[in-house]
Amino acid sequence: MTREQLTQNIYRKQSFLCVGLDTDLNKIPQHLLDFEDPIFEFNKQIIDATKDYCVAYKPNIAFYECHGSKGWDSLKKTMDYIPDDIFTIADAKRGDIGNTSKYYAKTFFEYLNFDSVTVAPYMGEDSVSPFLEFEGKWVILLALTSNKGALDFQMIKDENGNPLFESVLKKSAQWGNPSNLMYVVGATRSEGIGEVRNIVPQHFFLVPGVGAQGGSLEDVANFGWNEDCGLLVNSSRGIIYAGSGENFAEDVRKAAQSLQQQMAAVLESKKVH
Repeated sequence: MTREQLTQNIYRKQSFLCVGLDTDLNKIPQHLLDFEDPIFEFNKQIIDATKDYCVAYKPNIAFYECHGSKGWDSLKKTMDYIPDDIFTIADAKRGDIGNTSKYYAKTFFEYLNFDSVTVAPYMGEDSVSPFLEFEGKWVILLALTSNKGALDFQMIKDENGNPLFESVLKKSAQWGNPSNLMYVVGATRSEGIGEVRNIVPQHFFLVPGVGAQGGSLEDVANFGWNEDCGLLVNSSRGIIYAGSGENFAEDVRKAAQSLQQQMAAVLESKKVH
């Protein structure tokens, strides 16, 4: 999917919502366990309930590969079921030496046909560039995350007093461009979002942490907005586990609609129609 197509979908749906498909068999409604493929059945109902309100889906690959070949089958069926006009993110956090990254890229971009994949930048350019060689596909690079351990490395300052995440941003921005490279920026570090935006003003951000993790949608928009919106705000647990009974999908739909309406209000305030 191109940047123009993604932006058009945001304007058309009045939403920049990404729904995280972190499907945990211990948390899905119990009646779904009677299905031959409970993971896919859950995802199918989540997609049916939310597709009108979101512009992206983000399956977290760990929740699938832990089930071996059955999990990969569930993921493939989920990808085939997602409508073609919705952006898809493989939350895989890959990144290895060049030839290994090439095969990771082939897995997610060719076999599973994701639009994008999350990549860890620690090993440098040659671990990221193989993902950028696929036309029409995106790399979403870890930049400033919201987990507690982010402080271990991302905030370490160099001799000029600049934190490591700034160096990652400035260097990696040279590898791709705003049409094939996004950044993961955690919502619980709102001022940090503004710092990242100052360094990479044109790039899209994937922003986890709104909802169950306590991030503020208003803060994300205030600090992270750019002329194309430039935001994909992810909610996983807050939406997909909004209901637990046989009619769980109705509660899921309401949760997604509520967040979309908040986003529509943000778009309205930014004079985007």
